[in-house]
Amino acid sequence: MSKIRILSAAEQVAGHLRTQISRGELSGEMPGAITLAAELGVNHKTVETALAQLEAEGLLVARGARRSRGIATGMTGRARRGLKVATMLYEPADARTDYMIEIRHELAEAGHFPFYVKKNCIEIGTDVARLARLVKQVDADVWLVQAGTREILEWFAGHSQPAFGLFGKFRDLDIAGARADASSAYDTAVRQLVALGHRRIVLLARPQRKLPAPGLSEQAFLDTLEACGIRVSDYHFPLWENTKEGFHRRLNELFKLTPPTAIITDETVLFAALEPFLAARGIRVPQDVSLICGDPDPHFAWREPTVAHFNADSSTWVNHVVRWAANISQGKDYRRKIYSKVEFVPGGTIGPAGKGR
Repeated sequence: MSKIRILSAAEQVAGHLRTQISRGELSGEMPGAITLAAELGVNHKTVETALAQLEAEGLLVARGARRSRGIATGMTGRARRGLKVATMLYEPADARTDYMIEIRHELAEAGHFPFYVKKNCIEIGTDVARLARLVKQVDADVWLVQAGTREILEWFAGHSQPAFGLFGKFRDLDIAGARADASSAYDTAVRQLVALGHRRIVLLARPQRKLPAPGLSEQAFLDTLEACGIRVSDYHFPLWENTKEGFHRRLNELFKLTPPTAIITDETVLFAALEPFLAARGIRVPQDVSLICGDPDPHFAWREPTVAHFNADSSTWVNHVVRWAANISQGKDYRRKIYSKVEFVPGGTIGPAGKGR
């Protein structure tokens, strides 16, 4: 069951004004924030935030300082041209994440037509020929790709159809994108673990985060280990087959001879798979092994002990996707990339390094 989404005051005002525009009750010129605030009985700063959102969607057109915003001609509650936005998820379960639900909601609110394609990034992998066939078969104006492989993102960057990379290694590609930069969070987390006596620190992340080269955040993890005097090897950032069976085989190998004293999982799904593995073997957290999850999860608020994790403001990604769609719908070439900061949130799943098992 997805969470109930509570609209902010600004979002409610934006929705009200969007409806008035669609009905033709507002046209030509949008009244100023102060005038609207008085009419609606809200703070003028709230109205200004709502107007900025409608401007980002392409419903309003800025005319310069101290001039009223224009209402874009031909608008009927939709962006100038509602886009068919094909979304390729990393894996099917990602459709239930809060930020993907929010992205789909906001795109629909802006008048676009978001939908999920049947294939996902894990299925496509590095097979660009298969990707090309998929894109040819799908009736879409633009593509939103969640955590695509380097090969997938390179393919889209080399084609004319606009695409947006949500996460993934797109840094030097000519493509719009948004991702979290966890470099500083990894640095903070590793240094805290080292200060607690940990040296056998392992990062468990999908193979695409290591091949053909580690991502920025993963490289920061390795660099911090080196800076702390730990000689880095494949042990600290192991490869595994990207399946449930492959993940558990790697866990068995890790704990067979030289068990880690601290593990960082890149995703909540890996964290969720790791915990029962440890429990079945009587490995205690944090007495025997410290755990950190590289993603936030709403369930963490109810956990005891609290879960050490990384956290980022996903609204930054959501807003950037909506802004990208608004620009493309107006015929603009929009390929801006943004990198949101991630913070390390300490929790009860980390503690001093034990003597090992």
